[in-house]
Amino acid sequence: MADLLQAVINAHGGIDRWSRLHSVTAHLAQGGAGWAMSGHEGILADSFVTASLHEQRVSYHPFGAPGQRAAYTPERVAIVTDSGDELEALDHPAASFGVHGPVPWTTLQVGYVAGTSIWAWLTQPFTYALPGFQVTEPGPVSEKGEELRRLRVRWPDGLAAHSSVQTIYVGGDGLIRRHDYEMAVMDGHKVAHFVSGYTEVAGIMVATRHAVFPRADGQALSRPLLISADISQVSFA
Repeated sequence: MADLLQAVINAHGGIDRWSRLHSVTAHLAQGGAGWAMSGHEGILADSFVTASLHEQRVSYHPFGAPGQRAAYTPERVAIVTDSGDELEALDHPAASFGVHGPVPWTTLQVGYVAGTSIWAWLTQPFTYALPGFQVTEPGPVSEKGEELRRLRVRWPDGLAAHSSVQTIYVGGDGLIRRHDYEMAVMDGHKVAHFVSGYTEVAGIMVATRHAVFPRADGQALSRPLLISADISQVSFA
């Protein structure tokens, strides 16, 4: 494991502690212009999410309507009732976006984008120590007066991600400040994802505030705010 990645994982709680945990549950309040662009403004403004830590499996509730939840894996997204009845499902959801991505998205496509996003948010940086990930350190940059070291992360083919190559910016305390990637479901739209509001839960440092902006020529733009997310009531099991 690269020295910087090891330091980042240690700063977030350490791999030994992480390996003893299995799932995370949290309240999620999402907003931003991206959801309006998708045709589903407010769909995740007040929901609870449960995610497996060691496999890509996520559940949201409520989702789309009261009494409904989304069940996400990279291979399949379904909408089910609280009693377990499946209302609709989409197999191979990533392929449904095509080359340029449909606008607006279907509710099931929203479930795929949200599931892919929140699983990465709640499991980084520990995910990057899994077999198949390739991590390099391209060199530091300065942002808002702080020197940030960087990790270039290449995801393995077996996991869903918005882009296969992503860049993580790390502060002097070892905590992630920013996360750059491209949205494959939006024709490769480049974004800069800022994380902050760290809190310790069960020995793990969790970022509770997320803000995603467009990115051009390597620089984050100040508007529009594409995605905002506040995470609270976090618990691990």
